[in-house]
Amino acid sequence: MTQTVEAVVDAAGRVQLLGEVRVASSRRALVTVLEEPAAVPDEAALLAEAALAVGWSRPEEDAAWSHLQPEK
Repeated sequence: MTQTVEAVVDAAGRVQLLGEVRVASSRRALVTVLEEPAAVPDEAALLAEAALAVGWSRPEEDAAWSHLQPEK
């Protein structure tokens, strides 16, 4: 199944997908760089924040980083 996902390419050429891609195994992909700039600087980081927060909010993460937290 062909999937299309929006992405942002930064000045260093790194590609940040703005959506999720699901594949059963490695697949070839094409990247088309458009002439228009990203709508917001660092848009990819802002859009990824909510997805990353899901992982950050797990009890296992709290336990793993608890040694950096001040005593309560």
